[in-house]
Amino acid sequence: MDNFAYIGAVLGLSAGISPGPLLALLIAEVLQHGAKAGIKVALAPVITDSPIIILALFFAAKLASSGRALGMVSLVGGLFVLFLGCQNLVAKSHELKIDYVRPNSLTKGIIVSVLSPYPYLFWLSVGAPLLTKAMSRNIFTAWAFLGSFYICLVGSKMVLAVLVGRSRSFLQGQIYIYVRRAIGLLLCALAILLFRDGLSLANLK
Repeated sequence: MDNFAYIGAVLGLSAGISPGPLLALLIAEVLQHGAKAGIKVALAPVITDSPIIILALFFAAKLASSGRALGMVSLVGGLFVLFLGCQNLVAKSHELKIDYVRPNSLTKGIIVSVLSPYPYLFWLSVGAPLLTKAMSRNIFTAWAFLGSFYICLVGSKMVLAVLVGRSRSFLQGQIYIYVRRAIGLLLCALAILLFRDGLSLANLK
């Protein structure tokens, strides 16, 4: 698991295109206010995730002295990534259920991002252990992981905003399904690597 930029890109792309509260809000904003509103929603994680990352790193640092504890966290992270992978593998067309939503897209995106459980689950079980491992190599590796993750997370949501703005049928088409299933395979492979590392750290291997 040396290529942290690649790992960050896979995780970011998966988070960007998978259905969830933020994607639902993005679609609603695009259909009612245009692609620019959706792009503002896509930027929300960049603003909201910093405190979550700091908290998760603090938690990981507390466990650093215990290989078994870190191993268990890695195993939980592997289960979470496997769950995400399976979700993508069985992907179907994304049904658009749009209610009226007022403007202020960025503000609403921030609120939805803060209240969503997914960022907390991801950074506590997957992101922080990987980022800690990247930081143990050097600061550039850590920034490569973070950079690739957020470029793919925000970038994929921006691309979806533009595509939905041009064609409401995109999320109900085959291309979206195939992309999600390909990402699902990559996530399952990553989950296996997390299981391997977790078993090794916990001395269960």
